[in-house]
Amino acid sequence: MATTNVTIRMDEELKKQADDLFSDLGLSMTSALIAFTKQAVREQRIPFVISRNIPNTETICAIEEVENMKRNPTIYKGYDDIDEMITELLK
Repeated sequence: MATTNVTIRMDEELKKQADDLFSDLGLSMTSALIAFTKQAVREQRIPFVISRNIPNTETICAIEEVENMKRNPTIYKGYDDIDEMITELLK
């Protein structure tokens, strides 16, 4: 099968980190990128989840609220009975 050259540009530090990782895994940069490309073609998608790992403001507030509840459990009302909780919520 004929091969072709592909040129990519990336940050020098990122390339070094990738080279180190792939070397530890017994791969070259070329073999790792070929493996990625084959997997993407086989699955017809990027073969990993691409997402923002940064919580939005609402999530940050919710996390802080839960942490505060854990630190100060006596301030917050808890329920041992679901019916009691529903009654309180419907008031």
